[in-house]
Amino acid sequence: METSSTDMEMEMEMEMESSSAMNHHHHNNNNEDMKSLLTMARQLINQGRPSLALQAVVAAVKSDGGDQAVFQTLHRARELYRNKLQTNAAADELASLFAECAIAEAKPLTLTLTSEQSPTYTGDPPGTVTPDANGTSILAKTGRKQIMLDAFSDGSSFVCLQCGGLVSNHRKEEHLAYWCC
Repeated sequence: METSSTDMEMEMEMEMESSSAMNHHHHNNNNEDMKSLLTMARQLINQGRPSLALQAVVAAVKSDGGDQAVFQTLHRARELYRNKLQTNAAADELASLFAECAIAEAKPLTLTLTSEQSPTYTGDPPGTVTPDANGTSILAKTGRKQIMLDAFSDGSSFVCLQCGGLVSNHRKEEHLAYWCC
């Protein structure tokens, strides 16, 4: 039993069309799967479950481009995160500079008595300490100097002259007794 070349060509053409249709169907399913994974990731973020959301995103990226796509995407995310940290550090530094200027403008006042024995405030007190003037505190080194300036300026904390740490006024005795012996 011999088959003609046209029969074979038609059979091959049908197989190719079938294969193409399956690939197209698989591609459409892949896109739908990816969309549903990304939708689920958004829902998980809104639910406060970032780890599961990340797993869903990684699965979506992997289904579309394999492990290499996951690696490239995570690498790009890391670079964006680092750039954001650098931007935030610069913004924190600028905010700290503005706060220092505001504190310098406000200048702490000393209490003096007038002839009527009513208190009036004038000038800088002797020995006024500026918080972390050298910028050597842990908060300053990590770009959070503003926190120290705020706590110092609102009077809720003090800068320890022995260790340079920012300490709550409520913990002053404990700090001096047990930390800075």
